[in-house]
Amino acid sequence: MSTILLRNAAGMITGLPGVAARASGPDLRIEGARIAAIGRLEPLPGETVLDATHCVIYPGWVNSHHHLFQSLLKGIPAGINLQLVPWLNAVPVAYRRFVSEDMLRTAARIGIAELVLSGCTTIADHHYAYWPGMPYDASALLFEVAAEFGVRFVLLRGGATKVRDTDLNPPPEARPETLEGMLASVERDVRRFHQPGGDAMRKVVLSPTTPTWSVPVPELKEFARAARKLGIGLHSHMSESADYVTFCRDVHGCRPIEFCERHEWLGPDVFYAHLVHLQPHEIQMLARSGTGMSHCPQSNCRLGSGIAPAPALAAMGGRVSIGVDGAGSNEAADMVSEAHAAWLVHRARDGAASTTVEEVVRWGTAGGASLLGLGEVGTLEVGQQADLAVYGLDELRYAGLHDPLIGPVAAGGAARVKHLFCAGREIVRDGAVPGLDVAALLASARAQVARMVQAAPG
Repeated sequence: MSTILLRNAAGMITGLPGVAARASGPDLRIEGARIAAIGRLEPLPGETVLDATHCVIYPGWVNSHHHLFQSLLKGIPAGINLQLVPWLNAVPVAYRRFVSEDMLRTAARIGIAELVLSGCTTIADHHYAYWPGMPYDASALLFEVAAEFGVRFVLLRGGATKVRDTDLNPPPEARPETLEGMLASVERDVRRFHQPGGDAMRKVVLSPTTPTWSVPVPELKEFARAARKLGIGLHSHMSESADYVTFCRDVHGCRPIEFCERHEWLGPDVFYAHLVHLQPHEIQMLARSGTGMSHCPQSNCRLGSGIAPAPALAAMGGRVSIGVDGAGSNEAADMVSEAHAAWLVHRARDGAASTTVEEVVRWGTAGGASLLGLGEVGTLEVGQQADLAVYGLDELRYAGLHDPLIGPVAAGGAARVKHLFCAGREIVRDGAVPGLDVAALLASARAQVARMVQAAPG
C-alpha cells in the first residue's frame, strides 16, 4: 500500500475539542485512504514525501448545506437587496425554468470547484429542483460531477409536494411532486447511491424543502417514517427568517421547533439549515433531541435574516455544523469565507470570547461529518479517513502572524490550498484542480448567464 508523508508543518488544527484541538505535528503519514501516523516521523523506503514547511493542516471541510444549482445565479439584480421571502420569488422561483441538464452540470462544476479550492472534501447539496416528468436524472448528474472531483457527496434530496403560498407565478419546473412519486424517487436514489458506512463516499438524505410550506402537514410524519424505514437522515430549512415564526404562531399556534416535534421531525437523524430565530427553550429542544444545525452565516447576513445562535446550541451540547448555502444568496460560496464569517459574526454580537477559530473549525469539519453519518471523517486522528487540507502561508496576508494555525480562518480571503486529500487521494495541488479546464468552465458559465439575462423574468 502506497504511503505519503507530509513533513514539517507549522502545526495542525484537528477538529477535536479541548486541548486536543491542536497538534504540533509536524508530520502526518497517509497510508491508503487513512491517516496512519502523526508526530515526528522519518520517511519510509519508497514513500512519497511532500514538504509542508510554512503550512498548516486542517481536516477537510464538511459543507453541510448547499444549493449547487445556484452557482449560476449570483448577484441577480432583482434580488440583491431583498430579504428571504421576496428574494425566493425573485431568484430561485423565477429562475427555476433555467435549471436544464446543461445548466445544472455547469453550476455543479463551478460550485464544487469553488469548494475544493477552499479545502472542502465533503459536500451536502440540498437539491430541490425536481418536478414531475423532468427530462433528465438530476440525482445521477450530481453524483457524477462529484465523482469527477473526487469528493464525498451527500444528496440532500429536496422537493415539494405542494406549492408554497408565498410563491408567485411559479414556472412549470416548480410543479410539486406527489408524496408517492417523491418517496419512490428517493427510495430509488437510496438503492442506487447510498452507502451507509462512516467512510462513505455517497449518501442520500430525505430533505423536503421546508416542512412548514412545502409539504402538507399530514404528510410530514409519512416523510419522517419513510426516511427512518430506509435508514437515512432528514433535513430541511427551518426558522431562517421571522416569517417562519409568524406563520407557525398564526397557523399552528406554536413555535417552529415545537411544530417539528409534533410531527416527528426532531432527533439525532435530523438537521436543519439556518435556525436563526430560536427561543431559548427551542435551543434546549434541539440539544436534548440531538437535532443538528447547519449554520450559514454569510447567507443569513446577505439576506438580512439575522445570526443563528450556534454558540448557544454548542454550549448546551448541541450539534453544530457549517454550510455555505446557495450562491444565489452567498456570492462567496466557499468554506474558508464561511468559517471566517462564522468566527466574526458572533463576536460582533456577543463579544470577543464568544467563538474561537478552533471551535469554528470543529463545527465545519467534525460537526458536519457527525450530522451526515460520516463518523470516520472530520478529524485529524490516526485511523480516520485521510481527508485533509494543507494550507500554504507563503503570502503577504499571513505575514506577521504570531499564531500561524489560525491563519486560514482569521485572515480570511482566498486561502491557498497547497494539497487537498480526500480518502487519501490528492484532489487539489498548488491551488489548482488537476485536469480542470478553468477557461472552458468560465466560458460555459458566461454563456449560460448570457442566455438567462436575455430571457430574464420581468
